[in-house]
Amino acid sequence: MFEILNHFQKKFKPLTKEGLRFQGLSLIDVKRKKHVIMISKPFVFDNRKLPKVYDGLEIKAKIEGDLPEEFKVDARREYIWAPQRFEDFVDRCSDEIRKKFKQPNMSREEMLDALAFGNFDAHKKKCTELLNEGKIPPLSLN
Repeated sequence: MFEILNHFQKKFKPLTKEGLRFQGLSLIDVKRKKHVIMISKPFVFDNRKLPKVYDGLEIKAKIEGDLPEEFKVDARREYIWAPQRFEDFVDRCSDEIRKKFKQPNMSREEMLDALAFGNFDAHKKKCTELLNEGKIPPLSLN
């Protein structure tokens, strides 16, 4: 497992210039002996550059640093990663996002994909399913 982690770190080391930090391996399920690769990254990070799974190990990420205003909510009452929050953030900060990613021609859809876990449409669909199942609260834009 440590060999997989070492390969992962070598392969994605260039992303450390964009704020990626390697946290190591973590055991998240003792009964099933399930390990994951833990990373941290800033909120404005192109998630399309990272896989969800690497050589059989899931990648789990945590956000380092402050979140944009759109995401500063009471997570006990509101779903922090609601698709509308990503859309509002991209609409408000598209110039800054393009500058951060060094892609002056980046489209709104590309920004949403980059920020929303690599695929905005898939994230939006999953949120709709969770909302319909009552697993996440409806969006509140107070």
